[in-house]
Amino acid sequence: MGTEDLEDKTIYKVVVNHEEQYSIWPVDRENALGWKDAGKSGSKTECLEYIKEVWTDMRPLSLRKKMEEAAQDTTT
Repeated sequence: MGTEDLEDKTIYKVVVNHEEQYSIWPVDRENALGWKDAGKSGSKTECLEYIKEVWTDMRPLSLRKKMEEAAQDTTT
């Protein structure tokens, strides 16, 4: 655990947007427009570790869908 983590007493929550992109937000603040709770809260380190586990494809959802459609078009 780093010095920053020892000093930061903020409890964070993991939030996700419509493009399935993740971020952290202080738990006592209202989510920014377009972001919803992802179901994880804790220290900054805990939240970032959770994001590292679940956000395995950094591409936005719309790009992933477009690339899947393009791949299907080339196989038909």
